[in-house]
Amino acid sequence: MPDIYIHPSAEVSPKAEIGAGTKIWNQVQVREGARIGKNCIISKDVYIDQGVVIGDGVKIQNGVSIYKGVTLEDDVFVGPHSTFTNDFRPRAFTKEWTVIPTLLRHGCSVGANATVMCGITLGEYCMISAGAVITVDTLPYGLYIGNPARLKGFVSTSGFEMESVETEADYLIFKCSKTRERLRIKFEALD
Repeated sequence: MPDIYIHPSAEVSPKAEIGAGTKIWNQVQVREGARIGKNCIISKDVYIDQGVVIGDGVKIQNGVSIYKGVTLEDDVFVGPHSTFTNDFRPRAFTKEWTVIPTLLRHGCSVGANATVMCGITLGEYCMISAGAVITVDTLPYGLYIGNPARLKGFVSTSGFEMESVETEADYLIFKCSKTRERLRIKFEALD
């Protein structure tokens, strides 16, 4: 595996796919069938289950378990000790159960010790605060805090909080004073 660093204490299945430039650190376990993209950082004590798909440029911090059914798109950040689930009704004695998929969209960030329930999609570039518990899909660029997490506002691609600056027909226009990035969000009436 050229241009890949795997720490001697890591356990990486020969049946896993690891992209060029990826670094896998101490005590990491990567199961068979897992696919990890290019230029990722998989930090200490991370567990990546069989069949997990991780995009390019992903950073997973210490002590995170990514279970079967979880997919991370490119440039996702997962903070230390975050938790992902893949079963709504876990029981030690259940013989038959179905993996419930979870999707983390491009560029989203999950803060330290956050919990993401299964069946959830985290929107592009959304920001999940430390300790938040995500029980519903999140909006792209949304900032979510609390337990259960609630939408607090919106963030720029760089992660800075946006400010509402104007309205335009069915849109709210947000602007980041730090990066000058603008975000236009459309509102539609539900039936």
